[in-house]
Amino acid sequence: MTRRGQVFTRGADVPWEPAGAGVRRQVLAHDDGVMLVRVAFEAGAAGPAHSHPHVQCTLVESGVFDVTIAGETARLAAGDTFLVPSGAVHSALAVEAGALTDVFTPMREDFV
Repeated sequence: MTRRGQVFTRGADVPWEPAGAGVRRQVLAHDDGVMLVRVAFEAGAAGPAHSHPHVQCTLVESGVFDVTIAGETARLAAGDTFLVPSGAVHSALAVEAGALTDVFTPMREDFV
């Protein structure tokens, strides 16, 4: 089921999908220009180093993460944010279990 352009989305109605060992995600809302995704990590789980053409802006919703962007690493906690420029290699390691809320522009076709 797609939620492209849907005005309201109830998180409880959106299924979680696997996104790697100890990682799962919910694609919450999107249109062609933007996408909102929640990603939950078990402690020790990692989002491996990767890049994509989308600009990504992320809120640390809960937990503690070591985030590396273009070779620079920062330890971030709930309420902190990070910005991933288009094409930058980045990764995240959950020091504690937690969740990230990602915004991508344009939307990620590979997630739907």
